[in-house]
Amino acid sequence: MQKKFLTNLGFLLFLNLLVKPFWVLGIDRSVQNAVGAEDFGFYFSILNFSFLFNILLDFGITNFNNRNIAQNNQLLNKHFSSILILKILLALVYVLVTFTVGFIIGYDSAQFKMLSWVALNQFLLSFILYLRSNISGLLLFKTDSVLSVLDRLLMIIFCSILLWGNVTESKFRIEWFVYAQTAAYGLTALTTLFVVMHKAAFRRLNWNLPFLLMILKKSFPFALLILLMTQYNRIDTVIIERMLPEGIGDRQSGVYAQAYRLLDAANMIAFLFAVLLLPIFSKMIKLKQPVENLVRLSFSLLFTTSVIVALGSYFYSDELMHWLYPQHDSETAAQYVLRINQSAYVFSLLMFGFVAMSTTYVFGTLLTANGSLKSLNIIAGTGVVISLLINIMLVPRLQAIGSAYASLSAQFITAVAQVIVAQYLFKFRINVKFLSVILVFVIGVILINYFSKYLLFEWKINFVIMLLTSVVLSVALRLLSVKQFIEIIKSEKT
Repeated sequence: MQKKFLTNLGFLLFLNLLVKPFWVLGIDRSVQNAVGAEDFGFYFSILNFSFLFNILLDFGITNFNNRNIAQNNQLLNKHFSSILILKILLALVYVLVTFTVGFIIGYDSAQFKMLSWVALNQFLLSFILYLRSNISGLLLFKTDSVLSVLDRLLMIIFCSILLWGNVTESKFRIEWFVYAQTAAYGLTALTTLFVVMHKAAFRRLNWNLPFLLMILKKSFPFALLILLMTQYNRIDTVIIERMLPEGIGDRQSGVYAQAYRLLDAANMIAFLFAVLLLPIFSKMIKLKQPVENLVRLSFSLLFTTSVIVALGSYFYSDELMHWLYPQHDSETAAQYVLRINQSAYVFSLLMFGFVAMSTTYVFGTLLTANGSLKSLNIIAGTGVVISLLINIMLVPRLQAIGSAYASLSAQFITAVAQVIVAQYLFKFRINVKFLSVILVFVIGVILINYFSKYLLFEWKINFVIMLLTSVVLSVALRLLSVKQFIEIIKSEKT
């Protein structure tokens, strides 16, 4: 299974690194620079609001289905036609609840118009993820890898035409960005549906109420987990926009969105590990195969990468924010400096959360595959409480920076708790040597970053030198062992 993980991870990373960095740095960033922090903050707060109720679109079906199909391939034909009906019914519930809550908290007509399109996009995205869970559950990782980048590739094409194609006479509007997402998600959903229908030998929709109720019952623990994790991952900008005065809330949401962009980009790559690990862990646990080696391998890869990214982001936060976000036409020099300084500070905090997120993608995924949903839900519930309390205390005084502290606290506490529970359930040996190497690596990367700042080159060259030196250190400490990877690929037959 380590061979299957490494070979498919390599292909998946290759495709995503071809497409998603350009999406984040070329398109998403250019859209915010074109419309300004306030308009993008308006969109970003509504986007995160729509995420809060995403569980109603899926109800944990995607994760349940991924684990279930990986362990029982023969169930695809039986489950697929009925779950399609269930997804449509859940979409109706999602729209009803989302708009009702939007009305209660005082959304105006402009916000409801934006929410309508964003909600449609959320349904399409949820539908794509469910369809892909069938493909990855069958361990067809190469097909799933191609589909994982199709929506972003289409959005790059559509948005590039709108941004730089001179096809319109008016200035780029944030609504066009949302419309481009709708078109890309729609085409990707149709493509993925065709693939799954072929694999499932689909003939017709099948209304089976007892079966639907059974699926809802079995997927409920997954649903609760996703709901709780979404709350402490996505509630920050909603609180910022609601708690701060009109105008300031949108601007601070824009500041947070600027800082969050690179975290979101890094998170896209780390999430790929979970996509592969969930069905593989599920299969290994069912076959009673030991998972410790795969856990250590995947954790070493993710932890090493996340520490380099987090510490590099901390030391070079000002340079990165100035490079990514030029001064907007509508703001003064003083306003620009304030926006960039705030974004840099928020960014330096948020990126440390990437270390915790990466840990969750290994140990949280392992616990999900094991069916340890009760423990995961308790941990996630604790994360929600911590996030809410810190946000409520700090946002009125520190604005976006307060939300960054809330996010960082919730991420680390939940990640550590997941590691402890996984160690207890799977009886992993506490490897003092491995932990010592990790500590040496972290200290080494801190020193590399510190001294790289004093090199007599342009900061971009210093940054690249820092990255390369940190990777060399990880190889020297055998956290990243090329020899081990080659041996795994050569020796394993499965």
